[in-house]
Amino acid sequence: MAVRATSLLLLMMLCTSTSTIEATEEADEEAALLDFRAAAVSGGGNGGSLPSWNGSSAGGFCSWEGVTCGARHRRVVAITLPSQGLTGVLSPAIGNLSFLRTLNLSSNSFTGDIPASLGRLRRLRALDLSHNAFSGEFPANLSFCTSLTVLFLRHNQIRGCTIPPGLGSILGLRFLALAYNNLSGKPPISLYNLSSLEILQIQGNMLLGDIPADIGSRFPRMRILCFDRNQFTGFIPASISNLTALEALYLEDNRLSGYVPRTLGRLGALQNLYLHYNMLEADNREGWEFINSLSNCSQLQELQINRNPGFTGNRPSSIVNLSRTLQVLWLSDTGITGNIPSAIGNLVNLEFFIAANTSLSGVVPNSIGKMGNLVQLGLYNTRLSGPIPSVIGNLSKLTKLFAYNTNLEGAIPASLGKLKNLEAIDLSRNLLNNSIPRDILKLPLLSDFLELSYNSLSGPLPSEVGSLQNLNQLFLSGNQLSGEIPDSIGKCTVLENLWLDDNSFTGSIPQTLKNVKGLNQLNLSMNKLSGTIPDGIGNIQRLQQLDLAHNNFSGPIPTILQNLTLLTKLDLSFNNFQGEVPKEGIFRNLADFSITGNDQLCGGIPQLHLATCHVNSVKKKRNERSKYLIIDLATSAALLFLAFIIALIKLIYKKLRQKQNRLSLPPMIEEQYGRVSYRALANGTNGFSEGNLLGKGSFGAVYTCTFQDEGIIAAVKVFNLEQSGSSRSFVAECEALRRVRHRCLLKIITCCSSINQQGQEFKALVFELMPNGSLNAWLHPEPGMPTMSNTLSLAQRLDIAVDILDALDYLHNHCQPPIVHCDLKPSNILLAEDLSARVGDFGISRILREHASATLQNSNSTIRIRGTIGYVAPEYGEGASASTLGDVYSLGILLLEMFTGQSPIDDMFRGSLDLHKFSDDALPERIWEIADTTMWLHMDTNDRTARSKIEKCLISVIALGISCSKKQPRERTPIHDAVIEMHAIRDSYLQFARSLVAEHGGSSNNSAAIYSKNN
Repeated sequence: MAVRATSLLLLMMLCTSTSTIEATEEADEEAALLDFRAAAVSGGGNGGSLPSWNGSSAGGFCSWEGVTCGARHRRVVAITLPSQGLTGVLSPAIGNLSFLRTLNLSSNSFTGDIPASLGRLRRLRALDLSHNAFSGEFPANLSFCTSLTVLFLRHNQIRGCTIPPGLGSILGLRFLALAYNNLSGKPPISLYNLSSLEILQIQGNMLLGDIPADIGSRFPRMRILCFDRNQFTGFIPASISNLTALEALYLEDNRLSGYVPRTLGRLGALQNLYLHYNMLEADNREGWEFINSLSNCSQLQELQINRNPGFTGNRPSSIVNLSRTLQVLWLSDTGITGNIPSAIGNLVNLEFFIAANTSLSGVVPNSIGKMGNLVQLGLYNTRLSGPIPSVIGNLSKLTKLFAYNTNLEGAIPASLGKLKNLEAIDLSRNLLNNSIPRDILKLPLLSDFLELSYNSLSGPLPSEVGSLQNLNQLFLSGNQLSGEIPDSIGKCTVLENLWLDDNSFTGSIPQTLKNVKGLNQLNLSMNKLSGTIPDGIGNIQRLQQLDLAHNNFSGPIPTILQNLTLLTKLDLSFNNFQGEVPKEGIFRNLADFSITGNDQLCGGIPQLHLATCHVNSVKKKRNERSKYLIIDLATSAALLFLAFIIALIKLIYKKLRQKQNRLSLPPMIEEQYGRVSYRALANGTNGFSEGNLLGKGSFGAVYTCTFQDEGIIAAVKVFNLEQSGSSRSFVAECEALRRVRHRCLLKIITCCSSINQQGQEFKALVFELMPNGSLNAWLHPEPGMPTMSNTLSLAQRLDIAVDILDALDYLHNHCQPPIVHCDLKPSNILLAEDLSARVGDFGISRILREHASATLQNSNSTIRIRGTIGYVAPEYGEGASASTLGDVYSLGILLLEMFTGQSPIDDMFRGSLDLHKFSDDALPERIWEIADTTMWLHMDTNDRTARSKIEKCLISVIALGISCSKKQPRERTPIHDAVIEMHAIRDSYLQFARSLVAEHGGSSNNSAAIYSKNN
């Protein structure tokens, strides 16, 4: 009995002890969960409160949201809380949940380090912390979680010199995603020993080194391999063709070189192959075999080989033999030649066919009409010619058609009107003629833009244009359209940009335009429009740019234009406006509007220096008719006398020209600008004194000049005629400037060709004065003295960059003939009072035309300088002719200098290192290291939201500078595309800045500082 009693007592004690232990362990787990909750909601997010996580829950912590307990015990085995708005840090207490098998906290906003205590979770099988903001070093202790099969840490800010070698000891790991972090260095060789891996995603980091030559024998189960967006170099190993289970291979955006393995066709399961943005090679002799072998990949859906300039020679004919499952074919930005094969229609399931920025030639084959699944067709910047085939109307799913800047000719096929899904059309800069088909204006989903500029389209603008009620942008510039602008255009109520300039439109501006409330830009310049500006334009409240220059408008300038609060640029020049110039709104700042060439205007702000407006008396009006009669009689007599005087002057002038031919100006300059005397310039500059000196250049010096009679302060560029080529530079600059009228180009006021006091030849140009000097002084202030008052904010630099690109686009694409500046650099960019930019100094510019005037040809032929060291395009050093792509190179270097603060001729750039490579090596992860630190004087970069937006903006603009400054001209981004991209970068940043200002009511130092001063 005693023995039995003792046994019973021991059993009761054991049960009690077990219960006590379990209760203690449960309490520990609940405490760990509550610690997790307290840390996870500490950031104050809107959705991350976890209200069910409290001690009063009926079922205990096992009933809390996202918590799963084991079936046989009350121990936490899973925490699943994706997209819960959690904003704090991950508590180290999570390492106390020793039975945890799944931890999924993806798509929240966790910050800070990933705690080392996770290494204690030996039972952990799946860890997903992706899409958060974790930072710090890579958690090496995770290598102790030897049961892991899934490890997702992608889209965070984890940094580290390399991936910890210890990860290679987790032999059962199947899915590893470390993409889009800040990892650097070479991946450890142990990583390639994980033979169980099926998915490896390490893209979007700064990893480098070669891909192992024997990679094909290391991952027998690999299905998805992502090495893209890193800095890997070397060849693509041939052994990669042994990964027979591979479904997707992403190698784009690295520095891989050499030939693509010709045996890729062994990858029978391959669906996606991305090789773009590398330095891979192929030509007519070798390298294209991989395309032949890919015809064996019967499941291939996407093939992208674009942005490999080393891909040259005739396009491989076997491209039409690729799988009919192919949906994406991207060939753009390569050096391939030849034509589009007639059998391209075999690829019946193709949805995206982009062959832009290549040297493809010939006609667009009719077989393209068989590709009924096409969604996007990109054939722009090629050498294609011939008509647009009418069978393109069979592509019923097409949403975007881009075929600009080619040699397509003939009429726009009416069959385009059958493509009811079209959202955007760009056929600009071709040789298209005839009228605009009415059916194309009835496309119901056409919303992004319709771009038909710079063709030879003629006839009226059909009234059906009013059917484009969803269209945002309509560009018809540079055609031969005529007739009146139809009233129906007022039905396009969501238009943001309307460009009808450089046509032959007549009549008046339709009153119905007042219905287009969202219009941002309206350009009707260089037409034959007449009448008055309708007051209805004042109802377009979102109008930002209005260009009506070079028409026949008359009457007063509508005062209602003062009410357009968003209007930043207004050009009314070269019309017949009369009366008083308004003084409010846009008319307050001389830099924002132009009224040049309207001789009957008066009043306005003092800076215009116009005559005072006087009210006509009643008596004067009554006598007006009789005065006209007297004037007519007097005019007849005066004309006879004037004819005699003109003949006499011509005779005298002819003799003077023969005697003093060297003092003459080009005739076209005499016509456009009145000459100013040497005495007036000498008086206005105090005898060209040092006190008036603004700066010196290659061909002369610039002085401030005050014309006392007119009360005008201007800048005078005096040419040093002892300097070889300066006279020709004067003529070249006159010739270039007489052709250009753009808000972002320095305006010439007058000129002088005379004799100075010493009897020597004297030549000078008079420009508008730019009170803020050159961009160079702002980018490189006096050493040790950067302040907010002598440096530029990020927003100001973006505005200036947009101005420069707009000016260059105008010179290259909107001047006839085009003009190449040839010397784009910071010292030739001048800043107005509001820090808007003007491109100046056209002394070595080139006019691209087949039959230039003898004067200009002579002036250019002996000017050997084609730019400034550091900015000059490399092909010029090899004797290449001046070209627009040479200007694009200088622009790219200028952009890099603007946002890095580094001059391209700085002593740090030696050997193979230049500003382009310096910037390219840092992109994108080290962007903060190369950015000009003087920008941060204007803003607080510690704000995480602002910092993220600033970083994205900097990466985009530096990438654009790199793209424009490529060594090979054909690799450079065309100026038309660069302008679009730069506007998008600037507008995106300023939109964020405006929202931040609105959010803080302008009270936040950061919100106000990041916003541009002139916005």
